Amino acid sequence: MNDRMTQDVWRVALAQVDPTVGDFAGNLRLVRDYARQAAELGAQIIAFPELVITGYPPEDLLLKVSFIEAARRALFQLVDTVPDRVLIVGVPWAQGGMLFNSAAVLARGDLVAVVPKHHLPTYGVFDEDRYFARGTETFRFLWGNLRFGVTICEDIWYPIGPASSLATHGIDLLVNINGSPYHRGKWHQRQTMLQTRASDYGCYLAYVNMVGGQDELVFDGNSLVLDPNGNVLFRGASFEEDLIVVDIPVTRVLSSWLHDPRRRWLARLESHAHLPVSDHPIPLPVPEHPLPPLPDHLRRPRVPLDGVAEVYRALVTGVRDYVRKTGFRTAVIGLSGGIDSSLTACIAADALGPENVTGLSMPSRYSSRHSIDDAEALARNLGIHFHIVPIETVHHAFREILAPLGNQPEEPDVADENLQARIRGTILMTYSNRFGPIVLTTGNKSEMACGYSTLYGDMAGGFGVLKDVPKLLVYELARYRNSISPVIPERVFTKPPSAELRPNQKDVDTLPPFEILDPLLELYVEHDMSREELIRQGFDPAIVDRVIAMVDRAEYKRRQAPPGVKLSPRAFGRDRRLPIANWFRG
Repeated sequence: MNDRMTQDVWRVALAQVDPTVGDFAGNLRLVRDYARQAAELGAQIIAFPELVITGYPPEDLLLKVSFIEAARRALFQLVDTVPDRVLIVGVPWAQGGMLFNSAAVLARGDLVAVVPKHHLPTYGVFDEDRYFARGTETFRFLWGNLRFGVTICEDIWYPIGPASSLATHGIDLLVNINGSPYHRGKWHQRQTMLQTRASDYGCYLAYVNMVGGQDELVFDGNSLVLDPNGNVLFRGASFEEDLIVVDIPVTRVLSSWLHDPRRRWLARLESHAHLPVSDHPIPLPVPEHPLPPLPDHLRRPRVPLDGVAEVYRALVTGVRDYVRKTGFRTAVIGLSGGIDSSLTACIAADALGPENVTGLSMPSRYSSRHSIDDAEALARNLGIHFHIVPIETVHHAFREILAPLGNQPEEPDVADENLQARIRGTILMTYSNRFGPIVLTTGNKSEMACGYSTLYGDMAGGFGVLKDVPKLLVYELARYRNSISPVIPERVFTKPPSAELRPNQKDVDTLPPFEILDPLLELYVEHDMSREELIRQGFDPAIVDRVIAMVDRAEYKRRQAPPGVKLSPRAFGRDRRLPIANWFRG
């Protein structure tokens, strides 16, 4: 018993960082900077997110031997970063002809152990079985009176696996490193699960998550430290890099086991000892005490973002990192004076800085004066660059060129409407080619779902900011942004949505009212409800048939759409994957 009492409090740091896939030099700098900062604060164990060395997810880069070898070299460049501390970093690790998603545990300038991930997710945005082998063992680390284990992301979501195996052997602390992508409200779900695990295992649980954007994915951070009863001791910031430093009194773990017979029974259950556990001593002396006091800013509680504020920050983060990580610095947007392009401009300005955003108003004969005025007012309020580029002469020229082909109606038909959109897409892409900004498209999820968009027109661009944002949520987000500073003109909220591609056009001429359409789309697209189930939910059968037909018919368009920020559990593209040639209906 006396050796278990040699040190009561251990200091643990979680570095919630934003790596970039394939940027080994940048990711190493990130790890070193945060590790040294944590060491100066007296942290004895410093943990980083899943695959932090490579960035996450590296996808088919993991099939390149040169990439795996570069990751291995990068790992060994870290061993002397804080040699008198324990450093835990995520890395792909090849061994025995197989590749593992791993956590490397470094101490005293050496690699102590490489912990493999056991549960490999293959659903939604995940495809880890494509790359990795499943781990068949795990390790318990012993350092003075501290017993701790390390697991990786999905391993903590299952009640049986490496974490339960470690718990049966007895641990004071479980460190779980993560690349857990965001969707709306996910941190609530995560926290509930983690509280259950901490309570069941009777140990402290330190959960470190990635932050930032990678292609369509956004990582929200919200790292957590919980006590053996599942109480939240500290959390990381939402959508921001953060360093969480927490003191853990290990004698309280022993006390909880003495007072709670469930935990003693857990240690006897062979069903929970799913994997063999090997003990690894940490080759470091027990740190000196007392620990230095923590600065006030590190003890100040972080309040997680929620609701519309959370969604808005996710969009800003996704746009900022996509533009930055793909090598762009500026963005251009087609400003129609409508709610979608107004919100897109706000997000871009907040993500990149207004000086790095340009809005182009491209009026045709059907554009209303108030749409041009509203676009100009928005640009002025945001402080972004703004130009008016009329398309009427180009539109007229196209009509003349196409006239000899026949079937040239006096009033615009769908082909003529799409022609206007494609002229605007050409102007935006030419501006991008000449001056270098990325084109941000402005279509929302409701329109994308129904195919109410133009290939090579309003769909032309590098990133779809609102790709996973339904129309009603667009209005909520715009109101939220105006609550911060009133930049979107009030008329944009009150005028009926319109593409303004023909006289007196309104969106409701083509689509059901969004108050009906959005709930119906959520049930059909995200919950896979059948026609009969939707009708039982109270939707008009004629509207159900019409919407299903539009959604199914538009799959070929969505397949050609630019990537966009994932907000829902079933975003178009990475989550919802249907065949284009498909005759099934309902």
